[in-house]
Amino acid sequence: MNMRTTMVLGQPSWHIASSEVEVCVTELGGHVAPVTFDREGGRFAPMAVAPWAEEPVDDAALPACMRSLRGDFFCLPFGGNATSLDDEQHPPHGETANGHWTFEDLVQNGDRTTLHLSMQTQVRRGRVDKHISLVDGHNAVYSRHTISGMSGPMSMGHHAMLKCPADSGGGLISVSPFRLGQVYPEPVERPENRGYSCLLPGAQFRSLAEVRTVFGGNADLSRYPARRGYEDVVMLVAEPDLALAWSAVSFPSQGYVWFALKDPHVLRQTLLWFSNGGRHFAPWDGRHVDTLGVEEVTSYFFLGLAESVRPNALSRAGYPTSLTLDPDKPLEVNYIMAAARIPDTFGRVADIVPAPDGVVLHSDTGQRVHAKVDLAFLHSANA
Repeated sequence: MNMRTTMVLGQPSWHIASSEVEVCVTELGGHVAPVTFDREGGRFAPMAVAPWAEEPVDDAALPACMRSLRGDFFCLPFGGNATSLDDEQHPPHGETANGHWTFEDLVQNGDRTTLHLSMQTQVRRGRVDKHISLVDGHNAVYSRHTISGMSGPMSMGHHAMLKCPADSGGGLISVSPFRLGQVYPEPVERPENRGYSCLLPGAQFRSLAEVRTVFGGNADLSRYPARRGYEDVVMLVAEPDLALAWSAVSFPSQGYVWFALKDPHVLRQTLLWFSNGGRHFAPWDGRHVDTLGVEEVTSYFFLGLAESVRPNALSRAGYPTSLTLDPDKPLEVNYIMAAARIPDTFGRVADIVPAPDGVVLHSDTGQRVHAKVDLAFLHSANA
């Protein structure tokens, strides 16, 4: 069937809904937002949308992904891509985050609704098929990107962004066990460029609760928003033997937790981007605040393809920062973001474990919440 777009927060977008969730997907860049979980109940809508979304764009050099910037989007390759690799010069976060997606189909199969979009890439020729699925009774968004016809090394990842407003109590951040935590090796922003960062470049850590700053003390990265006036990025390398990796942000005062599930053998790292008004150049202008990027990637921080493929500090330490694509074997990148109701005493997520019909979220206060999720979705032909 054919499906027209409608204008949503400045971008032509497709809209789909299930009994529990409604989602918009932009034609430009395939950005997934707004997303409303528990749509017939509390209407939990945690995904961030850039404050300039409906403003006219004066800068022709502004990448399309910045004009659409919202929610979650798939990056191929992930990162800024300022450096070319073997004459490949990709836009920031790749064509998949910047190009126009083509509508293929909207399929209703029992309780599952799937929006199918596609893109023929040009910088590295191939095809990417995007499937965004919703399931009645599940407070979850299922994203599958199938990469076909490409060969060679590639970085990639999901770029989910949450709004964590302080007036609602903010969010409590936690992740599955990680082997290495590290601050980006250089300042994310510099004062001479009208930007500011506060975490100590290159600092390694074992706990999000204690990360060194340039001021000599420690910052607690497990609570957000915090550190108003700064932009910072840290990377967490997932334990390689995990069968299931997760990230979670609980909002006890709002009564919900947002969480993401992935296969750590495909998406090996989690990049946390703390964007809290530290950029004072257009279009940021100090107003992009209280936004948390929870980005599941295989990449060397946010630098791009060349830096992720060439030897770097992580790959030299035995942590791969790219995947090798085979034109004869399509790669499926599967990712789930979901939500669940929690009591205001829940605290932060301490663990997420498989359970019948989904997962159980264990809190650091000893409470448990069950969420319906199709974990089999994460399994694919990549195994």
